[in-house]
Amino acid sequence: MISKKPVAGLLGAPHLVTNGINIEGITEPLRVFRGNAREAAVGFPANLNVAVALSLAGIGPDRTIVEIWADPALTRNTHTIQVEADSASFSMSIENVPSENPKTGIITALSVISYLRKTRAPLRVGS
Repeated sequence: MISKKPVAGLLGAPHLVTNGINIEGITEPLRVFRGNAREAAVGFPANLNVAVALSLAGIGPDRTIVEIWADPALTRNTHTIQVEADSASFSMSIENVPSENPKTGIITALSVISYLRKTRAPLRVGS
């Protein structure tokens, strides 16, 4: 998975602080991380719930490779998922509008609200 976020959405991430990576004032996209989903969750705990969910639904957090980019030109959080398997390969992308908290997308809050409503619904259709 390749995630690209506006600079404001990554500021203060533990991985950046620990490794002395300063992204304020960058003028071009900068790859700030490459590693597995488990490492990404530790280094970017407020940023990459999609990487953790993807890894749990797929090949696991230690085998799911994640790249994170800070991009000063972006206004949306973008995630591109690339799958390579013996039987098929495919990719898909999503662009999320950041919420009031630039570290996460509006879609995250909407998904949580939808899930909570479903748990109390008398009738449930689909997942």
